[in-house]
Amino acid sequence: MKKFLLFIAIVFIISCKNNQTTEKIETEVKKEQKEEVTPKKQRPVALENNKFFEVNGKKMLYGGKDSIQHFDITGYDLKDEQFHYGIGREHFPAILQPEFITVQEADSVWADDTRFLVAYSGDDIKAYSVKDLTRHEVVNDVLNGKPIMAVYCILADLGAIYERKYGDKELTFALSGYTYYDDEVWDGLDGFVLWDRETESLWWPLIDKAVSGPLKGVQFLEMDKANWKDTTWGVLKKSYPNAKVLKSGQDFERPKSWKRYNDVSEIVKNYSEK
Repeated sequence: MKKFLLFIAIVFIISCKNNQTTEKIETEVKKEQKEEVTPKKQRPVALENNKFFEVNGKKMLYGGKDSIQHFDITGYDLKDEQFHYGIGREHFPAILQPEFITVQEADSVWADDTRFLVAYSGDDIKAYSVKDLTRHEVVNDVLNGKPIMAVYCILADLGAIYERKYGDKELTFALSGYTYYDDEVWDGLDGFVLWDRETESLWWPLIDKAVSGPLKGVQFLEMDKANWKDTTWGVLKKSYPNAKVLKSGQDFERPKSWKRYNDVSEIVKNYSEK
């Protein structure tokens, strides 16, 4: 009888532990599900939220509360019904003048398996955590004297380093506040839509080109893969101990004005899709 009761007690304890493990797993799964990006079918459809309109015969796309922030998309390449969101073009803190810390300082912040984009040219090495890029999405920077930008779109899992110098002109990029999808591009995933301050053209990185404005058809200039990589903090700190690491938590006051280019014919001529 004692052995039987002992057996029952052991089974009960094991059962309780299994139930606790199951409950823990279920809790973690639910937590992860909550943290998932909003499914596409639940994302705000820009067309249904009156983000498209006309002004003096021009087709416009909402860009913010101030009327001068709206985008002129007359003759643009995309389809209205495939735009999501429309929160305003200065909502995300796309960085204009990034600040950096040393690898030694950053090592107390990042775990070895943290994902990073790292760009290098000569002795100049810049590192951007994907976690920070998820917040900023665009970091305008300079690498060894050359204007570049680090970008990351969480919806498409697109991370890359691009050049920003087109001939003698430098472009500065930011977020439009929209995402866009095409069932025939990147398996139909949403991807962020960017804009450049100098011409206010819209760009869709998933097809690597500008889709509206004076620079429509101009290609993104991805940096040579020999000069950047997608890696982890563990690899980065060993391979590039002198790297400058993007400082977390940056923000800035959005500029009220910036340089504009009236003549971009050379950019269109030399950098458009052939």
